[in-house]
Amino acid sequence: MQLLMAAVLAASTLVTPQLSGPFAVGTFDAHLTDSTRADPWQPTKNRELMVTISYPARRTGQQAPWLGTTLATALDPIISSPAYLDIPTGTVDWAGTRRQARDARPLPGRWPVVLFSPGLQSPREFYAGAADDLASRGYVVVTVSHTHETVAVEFPGNRIEWGLMQDAGQATMKKAIDTRVADMRFVLSELPKLHNGADTSRVGIAGHSYGGYTAAETMANDRRFDAGINIDGAMEHTGDDGPYAPGKAVIEGLDRPFLLFGGDLGERELSHVDTSLTRTWADFWPNQRGWKRDVHLDDGAHLGFSDMQWSVPQIGAVPTERRESLIGTIDSAAALKAQHDYVAAFFDLHLKHRGTRLFERARHEGIRLVP
Repeated sequence: MQLLMAAVLAASTLVTPQLSGPFAVGTFDAHLTDSTRADPWQPTKNRELMVTISYPARRTGQQAPWLGTTLATALDPIISSPAYLDIPTGTVDWAGTRRQARDARPLPGRWPVVLFSPGLQSPREFYAGAADDLASRGYVVVTVSHTHETVAVEFPGNRIEWGLMQDAGQATMKKAIDTRVADMRFVLSELPKLHNGADTSRVGIAGHSYGGYTAAETMANDRRFDAGINIDGAMEHTGDDGPYAPGKAVIEGLDRPFLLFGGDLGERELSHVDTSLTRTWADFWPNQRGWKRDVHLDDGAHLGFSDMQWSVPQIGAVPTERRESLIGTIDSAAALKAQHDYVAAFFDLHLKHRGTRLFERARHEGIRLVP
């Protein structure tokens, strides 16, 4: 009976959420090499990156896989482990899950650009839902895997490059943020070669966790980025061995629009009025010279800002306590709608100059505007 049940579970796949924008979405992956930069994690090699581009497209083509087969096989023991989902390996057919985005020709037009940086050691694939949804609202969205920091990156030819971070000390965390900023700046420079419709005169950047720190620091170092979002991320590279080391954006602020979008950790919250998780948001707030807002998702947990928000509720084997610690207790569909609407509204306001009232009064379940 146990063997039969394992076989049934292994055949199960997940259903990705429907897109909320008016456009169908196309997608492709690109392999980039920065011939001017040695890889900080492997100095004998040039820096290589994998990125995924999502864009408004014609309604044709096959749905793209959420995870490639090789990467899915490599990540399954990690995703399923007690440190994450705490389910038996093989419970989910990760490679069988399909995105809403397709292998499709782009729609004509010039579309504003948003670059996205994932959490520390996290694959870019874990943010495909958010990227595809924003693309469906009329954006070229580029998600980036930060090679040799990300737990695993799949390159052409089924080559896997594993993460090489050995510790979370301050020197390592500083190397990680500096590398990420250089990665994002390089990707923006390469984008016109990848998508003719990418309007690089209108550029946003967003990121989750350490990716939120990456968004702020990239803006502090490159004026091509017009607006940014930090999604639930401390803006420091203090690491495990201190002392307090906030980023340049925290110390100096930014003169362009920046949104803080936080969640909860138990009874504590990440906001500029609560310093129990990090003091960086509180330190950033008075120094920020451009447009700013602090939006909070009550009862939403840290990894609920990734594709775990829609995938975990579909996996019945995940223990209830583990599920709540990963994605919170807020209704999953409500959390997704709030995240998608607020991210799109921010970039619509600052890249498309479309008005919105979402930052004047909370209109979604779980959303609170922090004064």
